[in-house]
Amino acid sequence: MGATANSPLDVVKAAYAAFGAGNVPGILELAAEDVDWAFIGAKGLPYTGKFRGRSAVEKWFAAVFATDEVQAFEPREFLAAAEHVTVLGWEKTRALPDGKVFEAEWVHVFTVRGGRVARFWGMYDTQAAAAART
Repeated sequence: MGATANSPLDVVKAAYAAFGAGNVPGILELAAEDVDWAFIGAKGLPYTGKFRGRSAVEKWFAAVFATDEVQAFEPREFLAAAEHVTVLGWEKTRALPDGKVFEAEWVHVFTVRGGRVARFWGMYDTQAAAAART
């Protein structure tokens, strides 16, 4: 069964397409005003933690881009059920500013309501990310 127009799967895939194009405003447009955003990552990173609302998520993306240079980012598997979409993926990233490269598998869980991302929860291989910063 394919995704319907504006289905949660469509919204999530559109967010990844915007990310791939470096279009953060496009991602924010797909988020609810009061989006609940959480990311589990290596301790001490500015993008690890909980964030609420579009402006906080915009700052979250700025922190990601200031801290990491994403060289490859691949959402590989989409698991959709009702308003939830879980995505399994992989990335190759250079930790800034020292330039160590790490590869990590990640998982992102989205809740989409009314055509907007209401909640995002993500995590990646924190050991690989931490090792790139030591």
